[in-house]
Parts: sequence; structure tokens; C-alpha cells
Amino acid sequence: MKIVSIVGRKNTGKTSLTVKVIEELTRRGYNVASIKHSHHTMEMDKENTDTWKHKQAGSNVVVGVGSTTFFNVRREMDLNRLLFLIKHMDDVDFVIIEGFKKYNYPKIITSPDVRDEYTIKEVDSFAIDEKGVEELVDLIEERGHDIVDTLFANNCGFNNGEAIAAEIRQGNLKVDDLDNIHSYLSIDDNVVGLNRFVSDYLRQTVLGVISTLNLDDYNVNDVKKIELLIPDGAEIGKSEGKTTILINDKPLEINHFTTNIVANSIKAMVNSLKTEDNVKTIDIEISDIKNNEVIDSEITLKTNGHPVEINEFTRGILKETIFATVSSLKIDDEINNLKISVEER
Repeated sequence: MKIVSIVGRKNTGKTSLTVKVIEELTRRGYNVASIKHSHHTMEMDKENTDTWKHKQAGSNVVVGVGSTTFFNVRREMDLNRLLFLIKHMDDVDFVIIEGFKKYNYPKIITSPDVRDEYTIKEVDSFAIDEKGVEELVDLIEERGHDIVDTLFANNCGFNNGEAIAAEIRQGNLKVDDLDNIHSYLSIDDNVVGLNRFVSDYLRQTVLGVISTLNLDDYNVNDVKKIELLIPDGAEIGKSEGKTTILINDKPLEINHFTTNIVANSIKAMVNSLKTEDNVKTIDIEISDIKNNEVIDSEITLKTNGHPVEINEFTRGILKETIFATVSSLKIDDEINNLKISVEER
């Protein structure tokens, strides 16, 4: 998803230029979303309509569904929150924003007094012709980028979203050069950046759990997008202790950051089983893995040195999830046997 905003003073043709840009992007076959920012109250439903009455009665979120669908929320929402929600609702190629001039996205300006470091082009929206619009959209294709905190390009020497965005705006870095991020995360309405490893890790772990479910019962035949909501907050703690991973009886060397991710994942899965009140050590072995498939493999689990009996369904979830977790580490060799030990201090 690429994002560009069109900003300028009042009566400088922002809306007319926004419309021309949307029309040209649509003509090129892109799926386009747009956001309009206003300092005035914006009402999506007229007075005395049914949805208006719902809102007057006290509903904080009103959804109108007919030939189109609209949401009317009784609060101003942060731009990044809106952009994240758009990712959930549709597979959008471009988001064109009219307004929000204080945000850090590439900007097309319609008046010189709003120029800043994010400006990529100044346009006279009243004089621009068809060829000018086409050239402008060419620039938007080249310089637009996704939500700033989701930008990672470690292979290019960048791991900071702001720095990466600046390089894209200046034409020094292309979106195609960025890491391919498969997962997006928002916590308490704040978008949290995930680099390639963490993105792949979450994706593989969730897919591992989902692979154990009978999706046919829910009329799911072809998985294209997965949305997970965890509404109840939980205390987040850091792993302190020792974690060992053996692949085919050989130690796997991973950095402290990756070790913490694996350890926290294993602890979370085992704690969900309610095995013991105070788990200090966890030992897991998955054996007889063939062709990187764990369906017919065996799994043993111990907590505090005691064997834990788990049913077939839980065994399947643990095998798939743990194997997916380790596979996200980009292991070159075929995995036949996997042992993980997690020890708390």
C-alpha cells in the first residue's frame, strides 16, 4: 500500500487535484482508497435519517449498510489508525489523503507556504493539464510508501522507518527494495513496526495453529487474509533465562533478540495448557520429522522435569506451531529432530 497526501491552504484546489489523481490511478487499474481531513464537523448521514437517530440516541459507532457501507464514529481518529484499518477492510494499492498536513507522508502541495521536508511536488491545481496529472501520478507511484512504522530495509542498510521514508521521498530508495513484510500489528490503536524476521515469525506461528483447525466447518476453503484480535490486555514480560535449540542434535546459534522471541512463544504456549502453577523449565522434543512435515511426528513435553500428557489435538497444535516458529529462522538443513529447552532464572 502506498500513501500520499495532498495539502495546501483553503481554496487552492486540493479537492479538485485529489479527484484528478484518484481518477488517473483508477484508470491505471489500481484499487484506491481516500481520506478527507477537515477541521469542521463532518456528518455522513443527514438529519432525521434512521442512522442519524441512532447516533442522537447515543450510539458511538453507527454502521449504515445498503448499496454501500459507511461507518460514523463519534471521535476523531489518528491517521495511522485509519490507514491500519484500511488494510483490514480491503486490498488497497494507494491511499490518497486530502489534508493531514502535519503527518510524515509524501506530500503534493497546492500552496508554497505549506512546504516542508515531506514535500515531493508543488502543483498549481488550477493550471495542471492531463499530461501534468499523468506525470504527477508517475511521481506518486515512485515516491509513495506504506505506513512509516512498517518500513524496513535492513538489506539496504536501513532499519528506521523515518530514514527509509526520507530515502524513498528523495528517490534514493524504491519500495521494491524494502523487506517483504507479511504481518502487521497494532496495539492499543498504535501501529507497531515488525521487521522481516518478526513478521515472518508471527505469520508462520499463526499459520501453524490454523493448520490444525478444521476450517471446512467454517466455510473457509482458500485462506487469503487472517485477522486476529486480542481484546483483553495482558502483562508483557521479558524472558530472563537460558534457551537452547537443537536441530538434528546440533545447537542452533541465534542472537539474544531471536532467543527471547522463541522463548516467550514457547512459554506462552505451555502456560496456556495450565500444566503447573510455577513453570521454571520447559523441555520439548519433536522427533521423526519427515520431509519437513510434522503430521506423523512424535512430540514429548516436560515442565519442571515432569512429563505432561496432552491430547491429540493439542499435540497437533504444539507440533505445527513450534515447527513453524523454528522454520521462520530460515534453517537451511532439513529438520528431522527438534529439541527446545527453556529455563527461567
